[in-house]
This record gives sequence, C-alpha cells and structure tokens, in this order.
Amino acid sequence: MTEEDLTRNPQFCKLLATLAQHVDQTGLTVSLKSEMDKAEKKLQSQRCYWLRSESLHRGLQEMIQDFCVRRHHITVPPDQNMFHETLEKCLLVAQCVRQLDPSTTTNQDQPSVLGLNAQQVMELMPSEKNVQRMKQSLPRELEKHLKKKSLNLLSYYQPEWENESEGLKNSKLSHLSVQLNKEKKRAESLKETCRENSVLLQRQTQLYLSELIKCVQLLQSLVLDHRLKTQTELESKKLGYFEGKCELVLQKIKVEMVEIQLDTYTADAISAHRKIRDNLESELKACKVEKQSVELKLASFEILGKEFEALAEEYCRLRQELEMKHWALKEFTQYNDK
Repeated sequence: MTEEDLTRNPQFCKLLATLAQHVDQTGLTVSLKSEMDKAEKKLQSQRCYWLRSESLHRGLQEMIQDFCVRRHHITVPPDQNMFHETLEKCLLVAQCVRQLDPSTTTNQDQPSVLGLNAQQVMELMPSEKNVQRMKQSLPRELEKHLKKKSLNLLSYYQPEWENESEGLKNSKLSHLSVQLNKEKKRAESLKETCRENSVLLQRQTQLYLSELIKCVQLLQSLVLDHRLKTQTELESKKLGYFEGKCELVLQKIKVEMVEIQLDTYTADAISAHRKIRDNLESELKACKVEKQSVELKLASFEILGKEFEALAEEYCRLRQELEMKHWALKEFTQYNDK
C-alpha cells in the first residue's frame, strides 16, 4: 500500500491507526503478544536449565565410561577407583529415584515398580563419607574431562593445532564457540543457497524441456515440409553416383579387355594379322571392282529387254549342257585309258 492509497482513503487510514494501538505488525494483540513473550522467555529458561542438566548428566556418564575403558588397560589408583564407583552408584540411584518418584516433573501418580519406593532405593546410596569425597573431587575431575573433550574437539576442528602448546590451545578454545557459530551460520546459509539453487535448477530444467519439445516439434515440421525436396536432391545425387560408378566399371572392363588382348596376341601375331588383313582388304577391293564391272555389264544387258533375257537363259542352258558333255567326255576318256 502506498501513500497515495492512504491519501485517497482517509477513513481506512484512521482504522489502521486505531488497530495499531491494539495489534502489532504480526496481527497479534498487545496483551497476547506480551503473554507470548513471557511464555517464550519461560520456555527458553526451562530449555537452558534442561540443557545444562542434560549436558552435566551426559558428561558424568562419559567420565564413567572413559574410566571403565581405562581400567581395562592400565592400573587405576584406589582413590580414582573409589571416586568413579561412588559417582556411578549415585547416578544410578538418582535415576531410579526419578523413575519411582516423578512428582518433580509431573503431577500424576504412577504405580510403583516391583513394590519399591524412593526411600528404599535411597538406602542403596554409598556411605556419606565417600559421597562427600566424591563431591569434593567432582568439580576438578569434571573440569579435566570437559577440558579434554574441548581439546579433542579443537584437534578435530583444527588438526594443525594438535601439537601446539597448552597456552595456545586454551587461547584457541576461548574463540572456538564463536568460530563454530560462524561455521553453523555459514552451513545454514549454504544449505539455504543450495535449496534455492535446487528450486532454480528445477525451474530451468522444466523451461529447458519445454523449449526442447518446441525445437523437436519445429524440426519435425521442417522434416515433413522439406522431405520431398531433400529426397529429390538425394536421388539425383545417388543417380550421379551410380552413373559415375557404372562408367568406372565400363572403363575397368575395357582395361581388362585390353590386358587380355595384350596377353593373348604377341607382336609377331599382330604383324601377321596385319598382313592377312591387308591381303583381305586388297582382295575385297578387287572383288568390289569386279562386282562393279559385272553390275555394269548386267545393267547393259538389262537395257536390251526381255528378248535378251530369253537368249541369256538359252545361252546358260546350252553352256550347262556343254559343260556336262565335256565332263562326260573327260570321264569316258579316263575310263578308256585304264
């Protein structure tokens, strides 16, 4: 909403001013907001108290576990053994009492376990003397354990500081929480950035796929529109290719024929064939000349007409009879000579 909108609607502006006296920016009333702030502070206080108690309890359990492991590898002094045994018994008794008497955490009565009550379990506590000794040594031992744990955390976080002096490690420990908070914020920021990038990547992927589908559709339309033209060009190119290939095959055949002729006919055979060819050509020319002369004579005879044709036939018949008689006379003469 802009200033111009407020100027155009003065009554609405008055309504907002009136609501601002009773409602905050989140839409909650002033009284409800105050109660929520008090509840939030109380919740934070209870949470901090629970975290301190839980951290202390886990630290004590870790001390007991480390002692149990160390006891199996080295010889532990009697006072240390007594301290950890007393601490372990106190923790177990306190845990059992809490389970049997939940009145400190709830307002409901619970049935007893195995007919026991808190007073009976408290009788299992170590002697008062051992408990007092344990309480006197507990702050010092707990401080050692927490310091050792902090140094292990520092060595894990910055391995290059593992071989440094005790003073430098203590100085580094004082800034470790700040650095861890920075790393946590940085990790959360990177996680948020990664989530945003993931969302952006999904959007870009969807956009890319939609554009890709459009491109595929466009390509399909282009293929369908220009298929005939492309097919014609392709066929013409294929035809040219096959023509060239056929021409190449024909040339190879001619080359093979020439090679066969070269392998079949020697130089002497070729010269002899040339002479034979020359003789045949000369005889052919002579025959052609004789043919022309005969044709001229025949043409001159044809001019004389049908009477000459009858005479020519008679001449041919007489000539054949004469040849027959000559042959018969020759045969008869040869027979008489024998």
